Amino acid sequence: MATPKYQRVLLKLSGECFAPAGQRGLSMPEIVVAAQEIMQLQQLGCEIAVVIGGGNILRGAQFSDKNKSIQETTAHYMGMLATVINGLALQDALETSGCPARLMTAIKMDGVAENYIGRRAKRHLEKKRVVIIAAGTGGPFVTTDTAAAIRSLELGADALLKATKVDGVYSDDPEKNPHAVFYSCLNYNTVLEKNLRVMDSTAIAHCRERRMPILVFNYKTSGNICRAAAGETIGTLINETGERKGD
Repeated sequence: MATPKYQRVLLKLSGECFAPAGQRGLSMPEIVVAAQEIMQLQQLGCEIAVVIGGGNILRGAQFSDKNKSIQETTAHYMGMLATVINGLALQDALETSGCPARLMTAIKMDGVAENYIGRRAKRHLEKKRVVIIAAGTGGPFVTTDTAAAIRSLELGADALLKATKVDGVYSDDPEKNPHAVFYSCLNYNTVLEKNLRVMDSTAIAHCRERRMPILVFNYKTSGNICRAAAGETIGTLINETGERKGD
């Protein structure tokens, strides 16, 4: 298997990675597959932090303006707690497979996870423990994509790996538009100008400011997490130049 090009990575997993296609909730077979892919990369010597979403359990957007019984801020906190549930499941799946892991959250909950502290997270990474980061940044109105961008910068990652259910970035939703154009490489400005929605604009802007490369790839293809970290030509690379050469 290829040697990692990126020695330290931030892997962004959406909540849908933890559920069967088109369904909600937790599916342990799906979680075990994700854990095995992460463990394979860890065994190659790569330091891995994982930011996870919670959309398989709850999305804040499901509470519309018409439903005033739950305030939007409260819905965001509920979504953060959903990511902790996913994090606990992933941590156990990793440890059951023999891969050391630590769950850290931005919301204090000592009974189930460590408080997220950047220096402590770095120390875990140096000791080759997979660091699972839940509860976003700990505040409402911040997506897990933006949390992933911020943590990738804070932890000194070499790249942000964005796992999706399609092969990379397209001009339109390829599941709805068979004529959607696939992009092998893009620069940050093009992503923002074309509103390609691979990540929210705040996340892209954070990465652009610090020149953090983003690799968007299909996590459903076995071995793709390792291929992404190895710098193989898969998915869509987003960087300053819009070219793969020299990145």
